[in-house]
Amino acid sequence: MNKIKKRFLLILTVILFAACQTSQVQEQGIQAAREADNRAEMRPENRTMDELTVVFSRHTVNLDYRKSYFASEAQIITAIHEGLFSYHPVTLEPVPAMAERWHLSEDKLEWTFTIRRNARFSNGDPVQAENFRLGWLSLLEPEREAPYASFFDIIEGARDFRNGTEKDPDKVGIRAVDARTLVVKLNNPASFFPSMLCHHSFSPIHRSMINVADWSNANIIVNGPFRITSVNDDIIVMQKNQHYWDRANVELNKLTIKFTDNGEEAAHLWNSGEARWIAGNVDMDALTDRSGIQVNIMFATHYYYIRSTVKPFDDHRVRRAMALVLPWNEIRSAYYLPAENFIFPIRGYPQVKGISEPDYDEAKRLMIEAGYSSLEGLPDLVIRLPPSRDAARVGALMANAWKDILGFNVRVEVISYETYFDTLKEDNYTVATLTWIGDFADPYAFLKLYKADSNLNDAGFNDADYEALIARSMTEEGTTRFATLAEAEKLLLDRALILPICFTPAVNIVDTGELDGWFPNALDIHPFKYLSFKAFRPLPGVALVQ
Repeated sequence: MNKIKKRFLLILTVILFAACQTSQVQEQGIQAAREADNRAEMRPENRTMDELTVVFSRHTVNLDYRKSYFASEAQIITAIHEGLFSYHPVTLEPVPAMAERWHLSEDKLEWTFTIRRNARFSNGDPVQAENFRLGWLSLLEPEREAPYASFFDIIEGARDFRNGTEKDPDKVGIRAVDARTLVVKLNNPASFFPSMLCHHSFSPIHRSMINVADWSNANIIVNGPFRITSVNDDIIVMQKNQHYWDRANVELNKLTIKFTDNGEEAAHLWNSGEARWIAGNVDMDALTDRSGIQVNIMFATHYYYIRSTVKPFDDHRVRRAMALVLPWNEIRSAYYLPAENFIFPIRGYPQVKGISEPDYDEAKRLMIEAGYSSLEGLPDLVIRLPPSRDAARVGALMANAWKDILGFNVRVEVISYETYFDTLKEDNYTVATLTWIGDFADPYAFLKLYKADSNLNDAGFNDADYEALIARSMTEEGTTRFATLAEAEKLLLDRALILPICFTPAVNIVDTGELDGWFPNALDIHPFKYLSFKAFRPLPGVALVQ
């Protein structure tokens, strides 16, 4: 899921705020009673218990799953697209979706999937194996530049096809044997393949949609639990897809997604009872009902990276020198979960340690060793940031260190959220910041970003040692594979491509006592298929009188 969130929160502040406000609600029984009455009275009369309104932060949403990039897009796509597997709402383990059953060959390279007999698109046409083959191949077309195309490198021939060195799609290990049988051949055994298949980039496509450029309308043909009935920049309205294979277990009949960049408006939609889940920016101070604040740990890292495409930043000694002069304690102390490594701890994965203390002498030695005792004639060091108070704080600390200690001429550029992520593809900056949420619970979900030919490699990183480690890991399994991936992560940290800041939490406003099927999880993804309303529940400290 690109899973990049456009919220740069001070984690400690949010978590302490949530704890404080929860305590306050419990102490104020009278106020809670009023809020319970208000929620019941202000819920729109025409909204029944099978209609849900959700609020996301405003940005351009791409409903074409081949092009989607943001975390909010991944969440929305759970409503309209579905692959062979989908995420379990609690554990995130792969749950059979379009695949009725599957078989793995003895050499663990060939996966054979049987598509459900009752799998249908929203127009009633059957979902067949060929729809998966066509969808995956169209995503891999080089000219499409799909963000997640490198996900498919695990499949035989996919990497050459997406890079354009192989033109014949039949050379890619994806075969539709018959209407219901899809065979996928991998380069190497990969026990985590079903988890990858939960990602929306592995969805099928209706033949009529392959060359459709504009998916921002109600006419798109989908195969998920919902279909779109109307869409514009402010709102997406969906109805239950009556052709969906598992429609009997989808309780919501109507789903409305509203977009706003106004935190007070989001808070009002929650306070009034109109929206029962706020998944974007919200003004915490404007919330009168704070019982729904949900803060949970997420498989995500907030970090800065150094773009390594131009001199002197293509030299890992220069990048390491830059990392060694940063005031790490001051930078990371503002966060509840400061991070010295790139990958959030996973059971069985070795703990990797990055740079935590400055070393000015070593930094200056590395600069001299790299041939840069003088920086005369070198380009400016440009730090590119989104408009965030925290990004401005960290950017200023970095700029001062690189200017005062190493002597760089530093410029800080602030780019609007609307265009920030697009500009990261450019080659006219040095340092930028991202928050990455893993698309599945495996280190490869992070490390794949910086393969040389990854469409997500905005740093332009190209390191033969790193490529060799990733390639080696693809031939391994279990603890041996984890050890190799840890070496790759260590290389990213030691050669200072990645400057980790903190592990980030998921922050949502949702009443899990009223909304069933919503569970905190490490990817902060909550498939709409499972959501439904419980009977009305009073707020904490309030008893209903029969």
